[in-house]
Amino acid sequence: MSPTDFTRRDFIKLSFASAFGVSYSGWMPRLALAAEGTKPKACILLWMAGGPTQTDTFDLKVGHANGGPSKAIETAVPGIQISEHLPGVASQMKDLAIIRSMTTQEGDHDRATRLMLTGHRPGQEGVNYPSLGSLFAKELGDEESDLPAYVSVSPFRFGFSGGPGFLGPNYAPLTVSGESDDPEARANLSVENLKPPAGVTKESLERRMEISKFLQDDFAVRANSSSTRTHKANFSRAMRMIASNAKGAFKLDEEPAAIRDKYGRSRFGQGCLLARRLVERGAAFVEVTLEGWDTHADNFNAVKRLSGTLDPAWTTLMTDLRDRGMLGSTLVVWMGEFGRTPKITATTGRDHFPLAWSTVLGGGGIKGGQAIGSTGAAGTEVADRPVKIADFYATMCAGIGVSPEHENISPEGRPIPLVERGGKVIEEIATVPPKKKA
Repeated sequence: MSPTDFTRRDFIKLSFASAFGVSYSGWMPRLALAAEGTKPKACILLWMAGGPTQTDTFDLKVGHANGGPSKAIETAVPGIQISEHLPGVASQMKDLAIIRSMTTQEGDHDRATRLMLTGHRPGQEGVNYPSLGSLFAKELGDEESDLPAYVSVSPFRFGFSGGPGFLGPNYAPLTVSGESDDPEARANLSVENLKPPAGVTKESLERRMEISKFLQDDFAVRANSSSTRTHKANFSRAMRMIASNAKGAFKLDEEPAAIRDKYGRSRFGQGCLLARRLVERGAAFVEVTLEGWDTHADNFNAVKRLSGTLDPAWTTLMTDLRDRGMLGSTLVVWMGEFGRTPKITATTGRDHFPLAWSTVLGGGGIKGGQAIGSTGAAGTEVADRPVKIADFYATMCAGIGVSPEHENISPEGRPIPLVERGGKVIEEIATVPPKKKA
């Protein structure tokens, strides 16, 4: 069921909840959207930390020396083939668009991560650019939601950690991580700060919150500034999260065991399930990380293992979103910081390679069933339809219905467009949205 499809039973629930003092305030904006016949937009980023190899996933070179042992399989779209290790993803191809001709200029993990997660080269113009999650959270988030607009699940970065940049802490991510490094417990995702301290009763917590709110309001009157307002807003949202227990989004044990099994009992698999639950409840942007793609050695075994985690999680996420009527309003992005060399090294690995590599978009406003661009028979360079970072960002914006020309204003009063000037939407896979009215 779509998050905006409300039945008679849902309204009865709301009535009983109101009678007993239970807050369902987070549902009200979604009820309004349902009445207007629209759906809230969201984005889920599947971040492949380390740089996934395109040659062994979405741009195979079967029969060439650069191809290695990976075999290609047909997808749900005739003529498009991907790795044999991603059979579930292959079945989703009608809702996915592969970009095989990404070309960037950063081969260092930190700098490349900054580039892909902000859309700007590091150090450019001295601006502290916000991350993709913060950008989309500002565009799509609901300030009245009990959940933060931007949630990061099991984040792992080589250097750059992401953040709101000049947008400020209102658009910083809530970070969710596993509770343990024990392999049997790696899928346990939690936000410890959602729970009151041990020994603190509900009544005591409410009194503390009232005192804190009084002090906040008093200070805000005497020191009215942007930083004060930001702190007050963050405090209010934190208190709403505690009071509502974040609307139950983090209670994965509410899901049927069969569904959890389909996603995979890994941290990444359960993170994808959590992403669906968060988006369903109003989060605008959720990123889930699968690390381990820095395959300088033993690439083929590593990719097979990683694909075994990625495939069921991504496949079930797409299916789950579709079955609930959410896929059309949720953009799903698969990417890392760069690709890997077509040439295989002496250690059966692949090194960093930003020149010609792959990303994947699906759901949202993306026209699936396509593979854009080509890297030729050897995969060593873009042979057709180069896609630069600004083009990629413009296309993602189009996928969530936001104009790439929309601007944010920096603290210095400078207008900063969401996408670097010159970026063009890949019109085969996304429709250029109208520019937002001032």
